[in-house]
Amino acid sequence: MAFEINEACGIFGIYTREDDVAKLTYYALYALQHRGQESAGIAVSDGRESLMLKDMGMVSQVFSERDLNNLKGHMAIGHVRYSTTGSSFWENAQPVQVPRRRGSVFVAHNGNLINTVELREKLQAEGVRFRSTSDTEVIAVMLARSPAEDMAEAVKEVMPRLVGAYSLAILTESCLIGLRDPYGIRPLCVGSYRDGYALASESSGLDIIGAEYMREIDPGEMVVIDEDGLRCERFMDRRKSSLCIFEFIYFARPDSIMYDTYLYHARKHMGMSLADEAPVDADVVMPIPDTGVPAAIGYSQASGIPFGEGLIKNRYIGRTFIQPTQAIRRLGVRLKLNPLVGDIKGKRLVVVDDSIVRGNTTREIVRMLRDAGAREVHMRISSPPDMYPCFYGIDTAVRKELIASTRSVEEIREFIGADTLHYLSMENMVRATRRPREDFCLACFDGDYPIPVPEDVKMAKCRLETERVGTERE
Repeated sequence: MAFEINEACGIFGIYTREDDVAKLTYYALYALQHRGQESAGIAVSDGRESLMLKDMGMVSQVFSERDLNNLKGHMAIGHVRYSTTGSSFWENAQPVQVPRRRGSVFVAHNGNLINTVELREKLQAEGVRFRSTSDTEVIAVMLARSPAEDMAEAVKEVMPRLVGAYSLAILTESCLIGLRDPYGIRPLCVGSYRDGYALASESSGLDIIGAEYMREIDPGEMVVIDEDGLRCERFMDRRKSSLCIFEFIYFARPDSIMYDTYLYHARKHMGMSLADEAPVDADVVMPIPDTGVPAAIGYSQASGIPFGEGLIKNRYIGRTFIQPTQAIRRLGVRLKLNPLVGDIKGKRLVVVDDSIVRGNTTREIVRMLRDAGAREVHMRISSPPDMYPCFYGIDTAVRKELIASTRSVEEIREFIGADTLHYLSMENMVRATRRPREDFCLACFDGDYPIPVPEDVKMAKCRLETERVGTERE
């Protein structure tokens, strides 16, 4: 990956009386750390009292053993965040807590609402004072203010008023709830754990604690977990299934399961299709680590060209998109990836990555390989050109900043300095998932947004992105 798409968030929830829920949540958030490295938080409840700890930083930086020992209870939710709606500061860290008639409601959110401004202004007119700028606090306030007697009924009353993408983990003193929006844009699954159950953005978050994966939560469905066990209810009618295709391409871990498919296998098949679509005489197939590895293995197997690493990743450097300026991002490429000169010099390379967003990082990588003595560099991308921005919880650039929206493939090849460049076709990308095209949101490639995006929302994103880019260039 060119390190330029920022992920939304990872969420987790657990209900069990047989183990330490805070520590289980800590380990699960570790497994979901790739989904957000800006802040982390855990909220717990013992049925009477609730406690929460959250802070800026990665999971290992936020929680100490003493912290976890103090978070006592039999149910918990956790969150790792990268900001989409709302700036990067402590008040926007999650879970978000809002007092209600009896106790509190805690909300952890993955996704992005389209009608946040409208909902926020209405609540402010009613006297609500917000502490953060995130859409998650809007959701939590609406749930806390609902006249419904219990939280499951509050979900049914509130959710139809929300427009956008959301997977939520909700905690009260009496229950744990997990739910997905009626389009299912952001993932969430449920598993069994000893005497209880767990929720996670990805099945890998269940695997790490030894929970048994059961299934994905359906779009428009909520699962309610309490002392009576687990029950499933529909809070909205299911719409067109629209899971974000980038979960299959890049976001989720390759050992996670979505749509009953291991993402590793889907990505490997994308690489095999790349070899069929764009064969080339070369000496080595190498990935951009780590997200290009499965597709590079597939390309190597289908083409018969040996697989080699070529670039060694420094595992102790955070994702470069966390850095605040483009200059630091460029330095971050050199900090994060180092070429194996002896294995590159004089070789014809097939370099496999999952996507190109702005193109700047890819250009730095090609330049690095040339400096290491590569004779030829052939870029192969295991997805189509990324041409449209996301409004559902992925912090991509606005359209004018996406290189494929303003340049042809040949122009992109010239910009990044590769000898050849090929993007995987939409048809073969979708075929690798073993699901029909209709089951995905493909808006970043074709501009067909399953949830219509108002022009004022598009313009607001454009203004924010322009301001951010301007600040970086300063």
